[in-house]
Amino acid sequence: MIQTLEWTDSGVRFIDQTKLPTEEVYVNCTTYEQVADVIRDMVVRGAPAIGVSAAMGIALGVKNSKAETVADLKKDFDRICDVIGKTRPTAVNLFWAIRRMQNKFETLRIRPIPQIKQALIEESQRMHAEDIAANQAMGRHGATLMPASGGVLTHCNAGALATCGYGTALGVIRAAVDAGKKIHVYADETRPFLQGSRLTAWELMKDGIPTTVISDNMAGVMMKQGKIGAIVVGADRIAANGDVANKIGTYTVAVLAKEHGVPFYVAAPISTVDLNTPDGNGIPIEQRNAKEVTHIAGRQMVPDGVQVENPAFDVTPAKYINAIITERGIARAPYTESLKNLAEK
Repeated sequence: MIQTLEWTDSGVRFIDQTKLPTEEVYVNCTTYEQVADVIRDMVVRGAPAIGVSAAMGIALGVKNSKAETVADLKKDFDRICDVIGKTRPTAVNLFWAIRRMQNKFETLRIRPIPQIKQALIEESQRMHAEDIAANQAMGRHGATLMPASGGVLTHCNAGALATCGYGTALGVIRAAVDAGKKIHVYADETRPFLQGSRLTAWELMKDGIPTTVISDNMAGVMMKQGKIGAIVVGADRIAANGDVANKIGTYTVAVLAKEHGVPFYVAAPISTVDLNTPDGNGIPIEQRNAKEVTHIAGRQMVPDGVQVENPAFDVTPAKYINAIITERGIARAPYTESLKNLAEK
């Protein structure tokens, strides 16, 4: 299994996803500030991986703290959480992880400082293991929705690289293949950061799963030609009503799927469901550096001075989604009820 991130004695180790697919390079972070940079710069990306990275960054920062009293350690802890919390605003897993570490700290305040530090490290490692188990459970549920054979389209990268291992959308595909289904994956390249062509294709080729990369604007005609039997994507935040924020371009794919009668599925852990956000209008959308659009592999592709939009995500309304796959089961419309029931399960 691909090691997206892991806790080591010398720091938190990440595979550098900005270097894939041509270089398999690892980055070792020895401070929480370095972990924040890794999240912000998309060395690590994908909502579940961001969440666990945040937890490990917090644990690393607390481990390195020179505080001699619990009160001073709490000040350091709060500062670390604040820095980590400002890295990627759309992925709700980031804030879920921070809250979980905050709650853990509160239960530890009467303990000696060395015990607090160790307990926070163990909590982040527990979250890592839980994420892999959740993805595998999600895969088993979602595999039942995949066609027995034929093409399945995915957008962006919701695989092992977006999680601690196995993947959400790609976990569903992996589980379907393991169950004997003959699936051929069509991977949208996913402009402007090319997570589909760089990362999804790299992962699936490592697993020996047949894969074809297409540019984003080919998806509609592939559906019209009958090459796509289902679509499965990940999510960075799911509102209470089932509206889904995912990588920019997902909304377009969902609308095309509706037009062509192709089922559109979302796979994400319960930690991605945000019951405090009623609908997609309340999801903050991260605006990223224009250079991601203007340059490809360091080469400028647009004229100087032109205006550029670069929202990292869009919101797909719940009406376009056939089902939301979680580790606790499959949610269907009305999502306000089904997601709430799964979250409370």
